[in-house]
Amino acid sequence: MGLPVVLAHGMRTSRTMWRAQVDALTAAGRRVEAIDLPGHGRRAGERFTLDGAVEALSDAVDGLGGRALVVGLSLGGYVAITHAARYPAQVAGLVAAACSTPPARPIVDGWVLAARGIARLPDAGAGLNQVLVDHTLNPAAAVDVAAGGFAFDVVVDSLRAVRGLDPVADLACIQVPVWLVNGRYDHFRGQERRYLAACQDGHLVVVPGAKHLVSLDAPVAFNRILFEALDRAEQDEPPPPASPDPRPRAASLECGEAAPSQMV
Repeated sequence: MGLPVVLAHGMRTSRTMWRAQVDALTAAGRRVEAIDLPGHGRRAGERFTLDGAVEALSDAVDGLGGRALVVGLSLGGYVAITHAARYPAQVAGLVAAACSTPPARPIVDGWVLAARGIARLPDAGAGLNQVLVDHTLNPAAAVDVAAGGFAFDVVVDSLRAVRGLDPVADLACIQVPVWLVNGRYDHFRGQERRYLAACQDGHLVVVPGAKHLVSLDAPVAFNRILFEALDRAEQDEPPPPASPDPRPRAASLECGEAAPSQMV
């Protein structure tokens, strides 16, 4: 059946945003799991933490045999990069979409202030979110992204969790092929070339006409990238061991362990 795929969604959304990717991969005979991160979708009501999100990815990969192509978008992209640095044995290839700007503390602190203000609105920001969905997504994508509900109450926790991460340093530790995928009009493209330079085996794809939610804006193009990443990752896969090794964590602080400056 080939290498399986695990998909991690963006902030406030859920596993349902990956419907077009799950359908295409399943039709091709691939095993695929789109997860809900803590506080989102079927896990609504939980607190979001970075460790919890990374473990959700790790558990999903374990459930599919212990090694996969891992795909994340926006918040899911930062989580996927962190997971790949912490659990290198689980990742045969990485697709990090819409996350090519490091979440520096001054920038994220500004987003936290904005999120707190939006949370004080009578509808906690639901109306504003709907306006954005209606004006930035096509009808099919709008249905997919809304199907699992929107998690408005985890935005501040999610921002605090990624604040201070160093995805560039983590990418430098990742030895498998990495695809950086951004929409042409994504405001998170700012440091994509720096990200690419950090990768040991990096590939940058900018999708014409697409915005931040690139997999929803251009599902056919995004699916092509996934199949290309699968083909490449499988070419590089070593023969399976005679018996599975225990799931390892990265040994060094520089390659994935949370530094004290990252803890909030």
